[in-house]
Amino acid sequence: MQDFPVFDSRYARHARLTDLRSDTVTRPTEAMYERMREAPVGDDGLDGDPSVLKLEAAVATMLGKEAGLYVPTCTMANLLAVLAHTQRHQQVVLEANAHMFTTERGGSLLAGLAYTPVEGKAGAMDLDRLATAVSPGAYRIGVGLIAMETSHNNAGGAVLPLDHMQAVHALAQRAGVPVHIDGARLMNAAAALGIPAAALGQHAESVSLCLSKGLSAPVGAVLAASGKAIAVARAYRKVLGGTQRQAGIMAAAGLEALHTMSARLPEDHVKARALSDSLNAIGAPLAASAPDTNIVQVQIGGTGMTSHQWVDALSEHGVLTRPSGNAMLRCVTHRHIEDDDIAHATEAFAQVLQQRVLA
Repeated sequence: MQDFPVFDSRYARHARLTDLRSDTVTRPTEAMYERMREAPVGDDGLDGDPSVLKLEAAVATMLGKEAGLYVPTCTMANLLAVLAHTQRHQQVVLEANAHMFTTERGGSLLAGLAYTPVEGKAGAMDLDRLATAVSPGAYRIGVGLIAMETSHNNAGGAVLPLDHMQAVHALAQRAGVPVHIDGARLMNAAAALGIPAAALGQHAESVSLCLSKGLSAPVGAVLAASGKAIAVARAYRKVLGGTQRQAGIMAAAGLEALHTMSARLPEDHVKARALSDSLNAIGAPLAASAPDTNIVQVQIGGTGMTSHQWVDALSEHGVLTRPSGNAMLRCVTHRHIEDDDIAHATEAFAQVLQQRVLA
């Protein structure tokens, strides 16, 4: 059950509220607030902020990179990685349903780049098609970057297999192309595989990491890469208006999140599997995915209701979800979701389905 206030008046009337819209709804812990109150700060646009510098160094070390750069969002971190690695009029090759392609490719307009999608399965690019995409041709513009995403948002939190990541990186090295990992939920992927985050980061030249999803920090992301790439990204951050002043107040919460919240992410994965099992126990026409991490995709196409109708109907029962297309819902577990929230959500799904049958 939610242990924090909900500011949307539409939901205030509910005695209980189970918010499965995203792990971005997580609130800072008391330890994070304490870190924020005590954080030493400076001007990150002038001579640096000590708390920011400490966070950047910690993330870089955790991901096996030389340097880090603190930014407001993971979207900015991904765009800065693109700008740092590429030249104008090149291609960025990535999986067709990657978040960087479906949601963030507006950045290509700023960068003068072509984002080229490669079909894949469960977020993993088809290697033969990837090889074709990066091979030189008389009428092709050059490839400046290959991007992977793990865990993969639009593939229901799927985790890329290590051998696939290794194969992509090896292919890229043969082609002389750097690799970037969109690691918005990288710590979920590492937790699912039971390995250190650096074991994932070694398969790319740069990695982004979001601190405000399952890690529960209030805001921020870090881009980790070589010192040279980060120097270029830092210059572009200023161009994009991403330089923050006493950012150490937020960076301190991110540092606390990094050190204390990663170890509890498997709990969110267990809750996601419990939700999936409970929804599948209701039976057809509902069908929930078997999640690798903390995202459950619920197919509702056979119910005669659109995803938006389901979102509205579930909200009447105090359960918040998000549509993913017209025939699927997306449910995300996080640290505010408990066992009784899983039961609450399952009952709400069952009631909406029953009401549909009786209508």
